[in-house]
Amino acid sequence: MRLHEAVRDTVGRKKKMRVGRGEGSGKGKTCGRGHKGAKSRSGYSRKLRYEGGQTPLQRRVPKVGFKNFARKTYAVINVGDLNRFDDGAEVTPEMLKERKIVKRLNDGLKILGEGSLERRLTVRAHKFSKSAIEKIAAAGGEAKVL
Repeated sequence: MRLHEAVRDTVGRKKKMRVGRGEGSGKGKTCGRGHKGAKSRSGYSRKLRYEGGQTPLQRRVPKVGFKNFARKTYAVINVGDLNRFDDGAEVTPEMLKERKIVKRLNDGLKILGEGSLERRLTVRAHKFSKSAIEKIAAAGGEAKVL
């Protein structure tokens, strides 16, 4: 017999283990299930998240705290980042997104007071920190809330 004459059924196939066919087979009597317990019974299927009688994870984890579903997240930018604009320009959230200074606006834009402002700008945003308003006014600009 040559390799090309081999029948598909005889090449590369392992015989299925036949359990419960006598002690001499190696899988007789208990059929590889061990002795007693739920796993040895017919019709057994382990329940999802079952931990063998141990207190399940969803009961062990502390259920403390509160997540505010109505929380607003603002895109944040500092006053120092506004020096990119020309003197006398009007800065809007859409312009910041267009120039890729802000990735996404979320629920609005908030201007914080980090850095210094050397340009006279009219800044329109949803929120301002006190220091940001002071720095914009000190540079001769104006902070307008949308």
